[in-house]
Amino acid sequence: MESLKILVVDDSPTMRRIISAQLKQVGFSDVGEAENGQHALQELEARKFNFVLTDWNMPLMNGLEFIQEVRTREEYKDLPIIVVTTRNARQDVIVALKAGANNFVTKPFSPNSLNEKIKKVMQSVG
Repeated sequence: MESLKILVVDDSPTMRRIISAQLKQVGFSDVGEAENGQHALQELEARKFNFVLTDWNMPLMNGLEFIQEVRTREEYKDLPIIVVTTRNARQDVIVALKAGANNFVTKPFSPNSLNEKIKKVMQSVG
């Protein structure tokens, strides 16, 4: 699993740094960052990431819009995506999953809980 190239999408530079550091702490060394959904689409094209952690609330293109756009593209239809957000209402989880997210994690979280979510998604997709 350490060969995953993970893209962290969040409009907060601090949150991107925290998530990236947590990923590295549990063994993921190839981590990139994007500040919104539009930037994330550019990064996907440029670096061929094979896993995405995206925030929900972002300017320009939010996480939900990003997921919906990614799922319309043949090359990304199976790309594993976890929504990372402060939103934790049951309805939000349902909306994210229906849009095409593979899982959902609520901030704050520990590096180990994030690692477990990633493992769970990877087992389910392949």
